[in-house]
Order: sequence, then structure tokens, then C-alpha cells
Amino acid sequence: IVTYNIHKCRGLDRRVRPRRIAAVLKQIDADIIALQEVVGMDEPEREHNQVHAIADELGFDFRIGENRRLRGAAYGNALLSRFPIVADENHDLTCRRYEPRGCLEVTVAPAGSERLLRIYNVHLGTAFLERRYQARRLSDVIRNEANLSSQRIVLGDFNEWTRGLATHLLSFHLNS
Repeated sequence: IVTYNIHKCRGLDRRVRPRRIAAVLKQIDADIIALQEVVGMDEPEREHNQVHAIADELGFDFRIGENRRLRGAAYGNALLSRFPIVADENHDLTCRRYEPRGCLEVTVAPAGSERLLRIYNVHLGTAFLERRYQARRLSDVIRNEANLSSQRIVLGDFNEWTRGLATHLLSFHLNS
């Protein structure tokens, strides 16, 4: 399992190249990939739909969690999986006047396992109070799930460079 904030597929050379992201992910060879800052998730043309382009390169299925519109296209989090995806839901984590944020919950059926795996792909905000609100909201989302017997993984871009409040709140409810 890997998480990767792809920053709209824009490299240090300022060029947008989803193929470069796919090449890195191909080398990692993860079964499940959580992406943040994905652009064009609902664009019909593959060259403008970053998650579709990356998933095609890897041969993975995917789900998207739109958090806002960027230049007229869906923008947010995505999850790619080698395993069958059985359910998905996007949870709003937006805090008041801050940029819209979300948590993409995807349930997969890993090969060789009878238990389902719930993945929570988040991209928390950059402001301290915003992250505190989002961590509490995310804890509520995870605790209120009907089937708490399934295995759960929370990952993504927490925008915390040290173990901060969001990490501590989530650790309280999950094994870290």
C-alpha cells in the first residue's frame, strides 16, 4: 500500500506528466495506491484525466473522491486497486471558510482474504485549527461505520510534518 500526493502531476520542471507518476508507481509495485491532488477525474479524454491515465498504465481499477472543481473539472483524492473494489463513498471534511477537503473511503476485497479492507484516503488542510476539526470529523466517520469488524487503514497527506494533533486523535481510535 502506498500514498502519494501527486501535486496535479506537475514535476519540478513545471510540466504535467501523469506517465511519470505511473512510472514511479510501477516501480513501487503496490497493490493499493492512494493519490491526493488529482485533477480532471471526470474528464472523458484520457490525456486530461490524470487518475484514468495512471490507472490505465498500471492496469488498476479506481475510484475518485471529488472535493471541489478546478478549472471546470473534478479535483480531489483517488484510490487505485489491484483488488476488486466493492464500495466507495466520499466524506466531506471541509472546515468553514477553508478549501474543500474530503476523505475517500473505498472498500476492497483482497485476494486470499475473507475479510474486507476499508481504506480512508485523506488530504487534510494546512491550518492547525482546520486539521483539528478534520481529524475529529474523520474519527467520527471511522467510528460510525456499520461494519467495524473489517480491517481499516487511514492514509494520505495529513499536512503534518511531526506527529501532530490529527495523528494523535486518529491514533486514539486506530492502531498506529
